[in-house]
Parts: sequence; structure tokens; C-alpha cells
Amino acid sequence: MRSVYRALAGLIAIGVVVQAMSVALGWFTALKDMDDGAVIDKNTDFNFGQGLHGIVGMMVIPALALLLLIVSFFARVEGGIKWALYVLGLVVLQIALAFGAWGLPAIGALHGLNAFALLAVASMAARKAAGPPAAPAESPAAPTEAAR
Repeated sequence: MRSVYRALAGLIAIGVVVQAMSVALGWFTALKDMDDGAVIDKNTDFNFGQGLHGIVGMMVIPALALLLLIVSFFARVEGGIKWALYVLGLVVLQIALAFGAWGLPAIGALHGLNAFALLAVASMAARKAAGPPAAPAESPAAPTEAAR
């Protein structure tokens, strides 16, 4: 399970990189389309990059974050549950910032900044899973002869 935890955390980090690439693709495509005479308004469909950004950000990364949290209970990664909760919290914040940016575009800057935090925390979670396994919870010890 440690390897699953590590893979999920790594996939989330990679997902953040895909997000940066897809949003850049989306907006450079939109700028090129406008240079070619296209008009972009509220009726314009998302292009491939913008659509990919939405799918990965609204479905793939949140699903991976939930799976990471579930796996964290079984993976015996030291601090694994804590790091999975950090990841999930940052994903929830990321989605909230995305929706907030539709009403107040300046929030988009925080959306971008939070992406860096998510990348760092997911990477740290993956690194934690590469270390030694956490010690299993100890059961109460039987009383020793001296204690009787």
C-alpha cells in the first residue's frame, strides 16, 4: 500500500504540472484564435486546453486526492494521513478559488499560487512514502514480573 500511496501522491503532483501546461495551451490557443479573427464571448466553447484543465482539475485530481486519503489509512506511511489531508484540503481550496475567480478574476492569482502549494505538498507526501514504514500501533503490554 505504501507504493500505491506514493504513486497517487506522485500522480497528483504530475496532475498539477498537466494543469499548468493545459491552461497555457488553452490561453495561447484562444489568443491565436482571436488573432485569426475569432470573437470570444460567453457563448464560446472551451478549446482543448481549457477543457483539459477543467476535466483534470474538477475530476481527476479530486478523485486521486480522495483515493490518497483512503489509502493513507492502510499504507503505514509516517504522517501519511496528515499529508493526505493536506493534499485534499489544498484540492478543495483550489476548486473554491477557481469558482471564485469567475466572479473576481484577481482570485485567479491565488488559484495559481495554491497550485504551487499543492505541487509541493503532494510531492512531499510521495517522498514520505519512500521512507521507512511507520511502526504499527502497539498493543498494551502484558504486565511484567516486576509490575505484579
